Amino acid sequence: MGASYSSCSHSSTLSTHTLLHSHPKATAFTHIRQSGLPKPSFKLNPINQIFQTHLRIMAQPSQVLPLQGGKVEVGETQEGSGTRPLLDFHGIDQELVEKIVYDALVWSCLHGLVVGDKSVQRSGKVPGVGMVHAPFALLPMPFPESHWKQACELAPIFNELVDRVSLDAKFLQDSLSRTKKADAFTSRLLDIHSKMLEINKKEDIRLGLHRSDYMLDEQTKLLLQIETNTISCSFPGLGCLVSDLHRSLLNHYGEFLGLDSKRVPNNPAASQFVEALAKAWTEYNNPRAVVMFVVQADERNMYDQHWLSALLKEIHNVSTLRKTLAEIDAEGELLPDGTLVVGGQAIAVVYFRAGYTPNDYPSESEWRARLLMEQSSAIKCPSISYHLAGTKKIQQELVKPNVLERFVDNKEDIAKLRKCFAGLWSLDDSDIVKDAIERPGLYVMKPQREGGGNNIYGNDVKEALMRLQKEGSEADAAYILMQRIFPTVSRTFLMRNGICYKDDTISELGIYGAYLRNKERVILNDQCGYLMRTKAASSDEGGVAAGFAVLDSLYLT
Repeated sequence: MGASYSSCSHSSTLSTHTLLHSHPKATAFTHIRQSGLPKPSFKLNPINQIFQTHLRIMAQPSQVLPLQGGKVEVGETQEGSGTRPLLDFHGIDQELVEKIVYDALVWSCLHGLVVGDKSVQRSGKVPGVGMVHAPFALLPMPFPESHWKQACELAPIFNELVDRVSLDAKFLQDSLSRTKKADAFTSRLLDIHSKMLEINKKEDIRLGLHRSDYMLDEQTKLLLQIETNTISCSFPGLGCLVSDLHRSLLNHYGEFLGLDSKRVPNNPAASQFVEALAKAWTEYNNPRAVVMFVVQADERNMYDQHWLSALLKEIHNVSTLRKTLAEIDAEGELLPDGTLVVGGQAIAVVYFRAGYTPNDYPSESEWRARLLMEQSSAIKCPSISYHLAGTKKIQQELVKPNVLERFVDNKEDIAKLRKCFAGLWSLDDSDIVKDAIERPGLYVMKPQREGGGNNIYGNDVKEALMRLQKEGSEADAAYILMQRIFPTVSRTFLMRNGICYKDDTISELGIYGAYLRNKERVILNDQCGYLMRTKAASSDEGGVAAGFAVLDSLYLT
């Protein structure tokens, strides 16, 4: 880590030319065969079929990229058959694919694209112990450039929307009032919010590091929002490394694949997250204070977070420390002037990478820590009001007629937001509930949870709704119903634990946004990079850290 950073802004200065052999096209295959390299230890499953992989392009047939042997075919998806443009990888030299896989694994390890190995007990506690490459797609996912631009344009609008919603305490409390009775976790968050209202606590400096997630619906060709995340938006550090990895691979092998590395968009997520944190630190105006990362006790994704800490110090000379909620409760204190001190160190910015799930609050100790931080003058990312503004229930309320107009003045911005909204309903809509019971495959049932593995799909939707109806309680207020989005299914190479395999996959695009405001002065409101996640089409959930998906990047078509 030095002064020289790649487009991701935090790759090693080690030249990739020492990893990927640069030779003229006429001799590339010969060189691979004659190199004498040992066979890599990864597996190609199944070895006799992996080269028949297809990457579907989510674009018009006229936009199909030229590939050697490429053709448009009639494909069949999980939802039925139809004509879909394909990238055809028939005929790729087997040893070339093995070389790409080998080089991708080497690149990942040398450039810090790593997570803790869950099979190693201390891998989530001690840095450097039990590291393994993060799961990733071997090649970038084709994605229409027009929809990419649409998603990027939406980021500043959503940033401003979150800020305005967070300031409307009555809207938050009223919208979540029924949820409060049915969901204990949301209730505790609302209690903290109420206490801040009682003491008239103002957040003059507000920092939001958000991510809005989308899928491209195959039937309508609409980019539809899945959710807005306002707390602990993961993978700004590792996600942009995958973009660098794919660009590096295409620089060396793109000629044989018919792919251009320039079509993989720059992904400055890490550097721009760090810039936002550094600007917030500057606004706090205490040069001796630090940025505190609130983390889980056992964090296999620590390196995604350590990249941000390292860049904060390297680029902006801002120091950081990492504390769990329990440690903050044990070591934290509030000075008379509102300064938060943890372990003797003044805190300028509290950056949450934990605290988004009930599992992070196993005792009252953790809740005391959350309240202590909210009471302090430290800048919270997010504050309790930003956290609540990102709940599923608030997202559902915002799609109702005339609600956006309460927060957004610009009619064009309102139209852009509504265009990306998927169908969202509360469970007190009896007609929708009836339809969801009859056609559960068209809906997703969502609780007020983050982190993956919480949603209800398929026939389980029917069973859950019928159970709630039978109980006749207010437990239904803990959930919302969402239109299920059916994106294009692609045949993709996936890398996990050193094994390369292929699967039918779907992808989800997350656009990061950074927002910083000091009273009436907006200091920062930008789109800042992206997160592409690809998962098996047979998997309902999609979190990378939760083990459902792999990191990916975009190939603009």
